[in-house]
Amino acid sequence: MRNSSLLDEAYELCEEGRYTLALEYYDLILFKNPKNVTALINKGVTLQTLGKHAKAIKCYDLALEIDENLDALVNKGSALHTLGKYHDAIDCYDNALKMQPKHALAMAYKGLSLGEIGLLKDAIKCFNAALKIDKKFDLALNNKIIALELLKNNTTLKPKLKKRET
Repeated sequence: MRNSSLLDEAYELCEEGRYTLALEYYDLILFKNPKNVTALINKGVTLQTLGKHAKAIKCYDLALEIDENLDALVNKGSALHTLGKYHDAIDCYDNALKMQPKHALAMAYKGLSLGEIGLLKDAIKCFNAALKIDKKFDLALNNKIIALELLKNNTTLKPKLKKRET
């Protein structure tokens, strides 16, 4: 069996929700060709789907050692975001955006991470930029609405001064 047909089989297994078996296929492909970037990325995505984010990041890192791959960067950022490593995720998205400035998903994901660290105005800028690239991008649109609402709520809450006791 050729690697490309094994890749196709593994992909189909993932589509069917048979992730453990798909991982075995990816391991077989990588045993034959450890530098198969597609297999490394797809294995990472499969691991991420199974909630194994640290192992997924290792796959993306191996892929990135071989090739500065846009998908590996965006997926690594997504896994880092899930682990609460928002600054590291933003670094991945920034690197992806250096490679392809008009990458709507990287821009929207960066907005999500910025929002998580409380930089709502910057997050909204990212969602707007993603929507300029893809006007119907639900992820960017829905999260922009949430960020605007949070920003509105944050600005309407005024701190109260405490009366000085004498």
